[in-house]
Amino acid sequence: MKIFEEIESEVRSYGRSFPRLFNRAKAEFLYDNENNEYLDFLAGAGTLNYGHNNDIFKEKLVEYILADGITHSLDLYTVAKAEFLKTFNEKILKPRGLDYVVQFTGPTGTNAVEAAMKLARTVTGRQNIISFTNGFHGVSLGALAVTGNSHHRGAAGIGLGGTSRVPYDEYLGEGFDTTEYLDKVLSDSSSGIDKPAAVIVETVQGEGGINAASMDWLKSLQIVCRKHDVLMIVDDIQAGCGRTGTFFSFEEAGLDPDMVTMSKSLSGYGLPFAVVLFRPELDQWKPGEHNGTFRGNNLAFITAKTAIDHYWSDDKFSKECIRKGEYMTKRLNAIVAKYGEGNFTACGRGMFQGINCVNGEIAGKITKLSFQKGLMIETSGADDHVVKLLCPLVITDENLARGIDILEESVKEICRGEDSIPEEEVFFESQQPQDTLKAVS
Repeated sequence: MKIFEEIESEVRSYGRSFPRLFNRAKAEFLYDNENNEYLDFLAGAGTLNYGHNNDIFKEKLVEYILADGITHSLDLYTVAKAEFLKTFNEKILKPRGLDYVVQFTGPTGTNAVEAAMKLARTVTGRQNIISFTNGFHGVSLGALAVTGNSHHRGAAGIGLGGTSRVPYDEYLGEGFDTTEYLDKVLSDSSSGIDKPAAVIVETVQGEGGINAASMDWLKSLQIVCRKHDVLMIVDDIQAGCGRTGTFFSFEEAGLDPDMVTMSKSLSGYGLPFAVVLFRPELDQWKPGEHNGTFRGNNLAFITAKTAIDHYWSDDKFSKECIRKGEYMTKRLNAIVAKYGEGNFTACGRGMFQGINCVNGEIAGKITKLSFQKGLMIETSGADDHVVKLLCPLVITDENLARGIDILEESVKEICRGEDSIPEEEVFFESQQPQDTLKAVS
């Protein structure tokens, strides 16, 4: 792996945490060049909800490529784009009573966030954007301005303005409704917070530490936004596409946001793809006003349509995600009750969960040991203090149980202060039978 140290930038990150040379992947597994197998609870940071090299998507993609289907098209009209739009409208938007225009942005989530904020400012004529403590929305300058993480903000090299930050749900402790605070400062012309164009929020803060907002808080936030004529942007880039159990993470709260940003698992196959959804009356762009060379990824249109057709034509897949999420909750609650001397807590919802380990040193040791045992899992939070479970949604019951078994074994050894692992235990065998998981539902 000398080549990476020689010419790849020091900005590289994941390779440092998982120092192996990977060369293939399938479903919920990654394999290195020595054919060692790793259970993937990283899943491309939420990009691979349907697993690696999903056969259903691959067949359609290869068929399209072999037929010389258009790959790059800027924003020209193509058959692949038309079919995606029809499928997305008929199977995702209409069944949920959502009337949205779809804007294809540059292929990253941060570009979708930039576009949403630009449009909100254009439509309202206001500059300020309200964001929340521990929020993460990307690392381009506009998105970075509404991101809380000091590590990322510190790399901007310039002052980040045009935003105001308010406390997220339970940031000030349980029982303190921070939407009441937001309502108060928006009602007071002397609060020092300019009336914003929009509020941008994650229903579950992934990079911020798997902080899940309550349904009541989310409902109250939308009420406050409507009261003050402020647009509500839900950043569903990581929490969407089934990660919390439903296609959109805000469905359980019954929200109808003014704008929604999506990326990551939208393509289904790990292909770059990002969109902004917004109410038709907000579509006040002039042609080409927000563009990008790669806003027409037709390969992603093919796999995204296939993902919707196969997984979202009915509610079976959603129910499976909810069932697996309930199992994860049960297992994580048992782990935090057993270890950490009462300091650990479980967090998140659906299949978007984690263990808050109090500090980054402990969490880092747990993830490092887990990797030695064959489980790829990362940390999140301001101090990297949360062990973050982000496995593919299609993971089998057996492998979900096996992955959590590995995590539990690592937690146990770290909490007991065991510094060495016998060679024969490098790949921990699951003791959790598949039937146990099925019984949870």
